[in-house]
Amino acid sequence: MASIRKEVAAAFRSEGPLARHIAGFRARNAQLQLADSIAQAIDNQSVLVAEAGTGTGKTFAYLVPALLSGQKVLISTGTKNLQEQLFHRDLPTMTAALASPLQLALLKGRSNYLCLYRLEQHVAHVPVAEPQLMQDLSLINKWAAETQTGDIGELTYIAEDSKALPYVTSTTDNCLGKDCPVYENCHLLKARKKAQAADLVVVNHHLFFADLAIKDTGFGELLPQMDVFVFDEAHQLPDLACDYFGEHVSSRQLLELCRDLDLACKTDLRDHPQLRKITDKVAQQVKDWRLQFPVEPERGNWRERSQQPQMQSMMQRLTETMDLLYQVLKESLGRSEAADHCFERLAQNRSRLQKLNDTSKPDVSLWYDTSRMHLTLHLTPLSIAEKFREVVFAGQKSWIFTSATLSVDGGFVHYQQQMGLEQADSLLLDSPFDYQQQALLCVPRYLPEPHQHQAMQQALLQTAIPLIQANQGRCFMLFTSHRMLKWMADVLPEQIRQPVLVQGQTSKRVLLDKFVQLDDAVLLGTSSFWEGVDVRGDALSLVIIDKLPFASPDDPLLQARMEASSKQGGDPFAAVQLPQAVISLKQGVGRLIRDVTDRGVLVICDNRLVTRPYGDVFLKSLPPMQRTRDLTRTLQFIADKDAAKRSD
Repeated sequence: MASIRKEVAAAFRSEGPLARHIAGFRARNAQLQLADSIAQAIDNQSVLVAEAGTGTGKTFAYLVPALLSGQKVLISTGTKNLQEQLFHRDLPTMTAALASPLQLALLKGRSNYLCLYRLEQHVAHVPVAEPQLMQDLSLINKWAAETQTGDIGELTYIAEDSKALPYVTSTTDNCLGKDCPVYENCHLLKARKKAQAADLVVVNHHLFFADLAIKDTGFGELLPQMDVFVFDEAHQLPDLACDYFGEHVSSRQLLELCRDLDLACKTDLRDHPQLRKITDKVAQQVKDWRLQFPVEPERGNWRERSQQPQMQSMMQRLTETMDLLYQVLKESLGRSEAADHCFERLAQNRSRLQKLNDTSKPDVSLWYDTSRMHLTLHLTPLSIAEKFREVVFAGQKSWIFTSATLSVDGGFVHYQQQMGLEQADSLLLDSPFDYQQQALLCVPRYLPEPHQHQAMQQALLQTAIPLIQANQGRCFMLFTSHRMLKWMADVLPEQIRQPVLVQGQTSKRVLLDKFVQLDDAVLLGTSSFWEGVDVRGDALSLVIIDKLPFASPDDPLLQARMEASSKQGGDPFAAVQLPQAVISLKQGVGRLIRDVTDRGVLVICDNRLVTRPYGDVFLKSLPPMQRTRDLTRTLQFIADKDAAKRSD
């Protein structure tokens, strides 16, 4: 196979196709290094783990070798938004510049595509007499006659969380597959066929792991065809992989099963009142099961919770009723395709529930989480390294894992061990930004310890007010807990004149657009705003972080991993908690400087950065900014920054 390294280098030259076709394009040294290393990995059919600091231009660095390789390429991104940005913005720019004739495809998970069969079923039998639900179903039904792709993303005039969407999309549980009456017109099937015929396919991590784990019909046929796999935002993979290689049962799944079975009872099995009665009983017991947990959402250890006498009694009743439903439904097999499929789903859920009630199983975490309406039980393996190693090193293929935040303390040991990639090549590229000139890190003096909640709240407020006022807003305040965010959202608007935007008020995209448009706002956010947010220029020049993002010690998955590390003779804090927190902090810090002309201030309100030995690990992993503990100096930096901007 001919090397593509020369072609890749030529594409990035000052007189090359990228410079000729993309206004203002100029390759950076780190970008060239990354593109060359990726080209080499493709040539050698090897595995590469690469951290490329913010501003490297890693998207172009992997797209050029991917498009020039002449091989079948799968690119996986962290979110659907990034997936669409890559497919609709970056790829068209790149294919035009390189005059690439390749066939491209965008493939999302099944819940992103309209299911014509389920739409027909639920428009005919509206599930609940709610005006908004009925209106949304009517709008979707009209759109169904117009859409070519069936991509739910086209439905911009329906709320993202519309109650109608679960009724008109399928899951792996309720999809009828080849038994579906409208199988040949299936939008998901068409999207998968297009992906199978394409030279380059863009997916997201959730879809990749969901289908890898369950070998879902269709996409499982796509993976073996691929020669090159590129994972952007690869720092997200370890937790996602663990989740998808595990098992889970949710009250939502069980209630949807009961709802679909009830629909079959109203149509094909109207002469079977006993079946409908038992179905209703299972549905009621599932709702009662949720009531065994607090109203407010929480996560907890299922091993411990399942041992409570009341919970054991509840689980026994639910299991017995599901067993009865299984026996009664079994007698009606062959009379209804929909009911037959419900029987298969019931069998799967009984089996999963049995596994999740086996609390003696080693090397896994058994945990639960609840929302306002539902609960989910999870069985999560503590490590997927062995399984994923088998996938990656099974054949002669190229695998590239890249992100701005993969290393801890200058190395990749933690990430490679998590993913089973110890044999992979690695590359660490610093950001091309001049952080010494562009940014200042302040860790204020005299802050209380983070566990002193009330004192910390007041200290954070008093620290933030003068900084926000001096910077005229243009600030992200990032929190490690919803409790602190909620408190700040209540008190901050009364203390400053700048507008305060709060996560959850509206969608993330609308909130960010409003933040940029206002030009003097303060945005309060938790985990979803720590990464994947790109606000360039003056609109964001101050980031305040309340404390180091250590995962909650009550987190059941974290507890299980720490116990496993301890049993193996390791240091659970150094091996599990610390690396995870370092990578999370690097993500939050990365919101500040997004371009060569950006200047800004980062304030981390956590004394542990300077009072604990592990603080050095965090500091070594952050960009080389100027540092201070003096708020007066910080305010002066802001004044100088604004003065310099006015003089430009």
